[in-house]
Amino acid sequence: MKASEIRTKWLKFFESKGHHIEPSASLVPHNDPSLLWINAGMAPLKPYFDGREKPENPRIANSQKCIRTNDIENVGRTRRHQTFFEMLGNFSIGDYFKEETITWAWEFLTDKKWIGFDPNRLYVTVYNEDEEAYKLWNEKIGLSPEHIIKTGDDNFWDIGEGPCGPCTEIFYDRGVKYGDLETDPECYPSGENERYLEVWNLVFSQFNHNKDGSYTSLPNKNIDTGAGLERFASILQDVDSNFDTDLFQPIIQATCQIAGVKYNENPEYDVALKVIADHVRTVTFAVGDGVLPSNEGRGYVIRRLLRRAVRYGKVLGIDRPFLVDLVKTVGDVMGVYYNEVLEKREFIEKVIKSEEERFHETLVEGLAILADMASAAKAEARSQITGAEAFKLYDTYGFPFDLTEDYAAEHGLTVDRDGFDQAMQEQRDRARAARQDSGSMKVQGGPLADYTTKSEFVGYNELVTDAKVLAIIVEDQTAEEAQAGMTCQVVLDRTPFYAESGGQVSDFGLLSDVDSDLKARVEDVMKAPHGQHVHLVQVDGGTLRVGMTVQASVARYAREDIIKNHTATHLLHKALKQVLGEHVNQAGSLVEAERMRFDFSHLGGISQEELQDIERRVNEQIWMGTDVVIQSKSIDEAKAMGAMALFGEKYGDVVRVVQVGDYSIELCGGCHVGNTSEIGLFKIVSESGIGSGTRRIEAVSGRHAYQYMEEQLELLKQAAGLLKCNVTDVPKRIDGMFIREKELSRENESLKAKLSSIEAGQLTDQVRTVAGIQVLAAKVNAGGMDALRTTADELKAKLPEAVIVLGAANEDKVNFVVAVSPVLVKQGLHAGKLIKELAAVCGGGGGGRPDMAQAGGKDADKLDEALGLVEQLVSNQAGA
Repeated sequence: MKASEIRTKWLKFFESKGHHIEPSASLVPHNDPSLLWINAGMAPLKPYFDGREKPENPRIANSQKCIRTNDIENVGRTRRHQTFFEMLGNFSIGDYFKEETITWAWEFLTDKKWIGFDPNRLYVTVYNEDEEAYKLWNEKIGLSPEHIIKTGDDNFWDIGEGPCGPCTEIFYDRGVKYGDLETDPECYPSGENERYLEVWNLVFSQFNHNKDGSYTSLPNKNIDTGAGLERFASILQDVDSNFDTDLFQPIIQATCQIAGVKYNENPEYDVALKVIADHVRTVTFAVGDGVLPSNEGRGYVIRRLLRRAVRYGKVLGIDRPFLVDLVKTVGDVMGVYYNEVLEKREFIEKVIKSEEERFHETLVEGLAILADMASAAKAEARSQITGAEAFKLYDTYGFPFDLTEDYAAEHGLTVDRDGFDQAMQEQRDRARAARQDSGSMKVQGGPLADYTTKSEFVGYNELVTDAKVLAIIVEDQTAEEAQAGMTCQVVLDRTPFYAESGGQVSDFGLLSDVDSDLKARVEDVMKAPHGQHVHLVQVDGGTLRVGMTVQASVARYAREDIIKNHTATHLLHKALKQVLGEHVNQAGSLVEAERMRFDFSHLGGISQEELQDIERRVNEQIWMGTDVVIQSKSIDEAKAMGAMALFGEKYGDVVRVVQVGDYSIELCGGCHVGNTSEIGLFKIVSESGIGSGTRRIEAVSGRHAYQYMEEQLELLKQAAGLLKCNVTDVPKRIDGMFIREKELSRENESLKAKLSSIEAGQLTDQVRTVAGIQVLAAKVNAGGMDALRTTADELKAKLPEAVIVLGAANEDKVNFVVAVSPVLVKQGLHAGKLIKELAAVCGGGGGGRPDMAQAGGKDADKLDEALGLVEQLVSNQAGA
């Protein structure tokens, strides 16, 4: 039975029992920070189990794609370890309980309409205190006591505080060829063996594990079951392992074709084939769900798996990017149920190809260095590769630690993890120190480290306010005052000045007091360790004192420009997702008064047409004049609204939600316009790639966009003036100039060829005979090596049995070409050897074939001396 048939039968069976069929959720958990990946069938249904949400139908069934990487080193070495797998599940949220669950499980497994297992091959385990489950199996189902095994805590599902309960596991007896109790004491259901294969776990969630350690009955009892599709397939297809099923074999066979190897002939190759098949499935599905390779989080897992698969490709002798070629096969196998691997195939292939190519650039060199490290360790009688060595491979060649660990293990070595971690921490410390050294205002230490007096930010709604001076710091010391000419740090009880964060730069402005003639410029604002806004202030007049009240006023024109750019970044983020795809996510930003910069995740380039579409969409939102609504919400409310959170950002319990109509909604602590029409105009200035999978757009808005457009128009007018045409005719005139340039270039090449022919004809008069050999050694005028070779070719046609040596000086450098006829090559003359000695005279080097060679030199003054040696060098070769 094909795996796709098993999956279909599962869903149809439970649909016939009144279950809602839940589509497989994304591998990326939604609103669940406790999980890196969806790792079980019930994971996306947790809101139903903990009561946060109520399902329309309390009966649910699914086939859920899952990722687990906790046993990655076992993949390919055991029959059933995988990083990507499918979990079949049926669930009851306060509806049916044990009797229905056990009855339906038995029906599905034994009825020939469905799976049709031989009942005599099925065994179950039950929790030793769960008499209800035991009786159901024994009395209701009719299973003999010999096939029901009572166990202890192994059959009690409890992950700590919260819902828990007993479970019953169902095992299939694969037969004596997979194990025998007489030779293996672990050969029994639930033992560590290959004979009794667990196919289904039924969890009866009926208790609550309380904080004090006690257990109380739940008012609503739930069912959570999980069965492995791959395990079902291995039994029903009567194969040795999950990797021998139709879920993996097409991928394995496709890899065999690429590598030119066969499956089941070489144990080392088989491990590599299984690892590759598993990892490419995982990477394909993860990328399809929007996860891009990176150096942290989910992206790091994907990068690690992809690089691990590439390394196992080396075991098979594959020295080129090949995983991209397997994506289609994964789609052929899995696309019948998971449409995303078909619909997003082109994007998935682009991501994998880019990452493979990038890794291949460093893999060969890195592996060679790693081999040297392993050899050195053995030569020094060490059993370990040092942490410093492992860090060098990571830092210089992009080798994940586990890749180094895998390679070392294959050579009987370990790797110093503690030393690696220490080197990593030292690098972080250096980076942190560098950041602090480059900062204009240090607020993380000194008097502010323990300063806890609160300061209120009122700048969302006020740009001018009266404020009391709470603290003054001068040269890292608290002070009571700061006089004219001094620079200091100031904390106010309330401030309209925004402190740099979230990509938005800080405000600047003035602190003033009419009564005391105080004039002080606020030049920068940052946050102190306890959240207060710390102002970097230059006192120009009067005296600033602790306790005095000042008027704090933000430079309005700069703030207005900043908020236009900030709201524009939100519109840009959404437009990028619409045009390029939902995989696009913000990777960084800078919002200043004059410009904005937006970094985002995306592989490959962006066409001019796409950029125009992105820019048009942003401007359409501006011209629609949509109100920008800002609300404070709980984090759960905000995410329920669909607010976009930035990956890796930390948010508090209450967040600001910035919403632009029904177009954009994001969590953001920055400042924004009240209506999109205030932005006026948005213009993209540049777009470029800044790293693997990351691109950058720089843009301007408002008056700066107008100024940019005016500058561009002025340049166009200047170009039109130089071309002596109207602005509208500039492209046509430039096209005409390109056409004329090509014509002139062809004429120039033709004239050069004629000159070379003429010069070659004149040079034949300089031929000398040396040891019975025609030799031409001449200094010529040639614009470069190409021209020199052209002249040599002309001479070869005129002197078919000669040694031709040409030299040309260009400024202070020298070019040489030497040609030796085939007849003379047979006599022992060698162009490469001749030119090597000639070039050395002029401080250069080169070489080539026996019949043709070229070289360069640095000293043009030695050209005549070099050419004067030609006859002697030819004579020496001829005599030899």
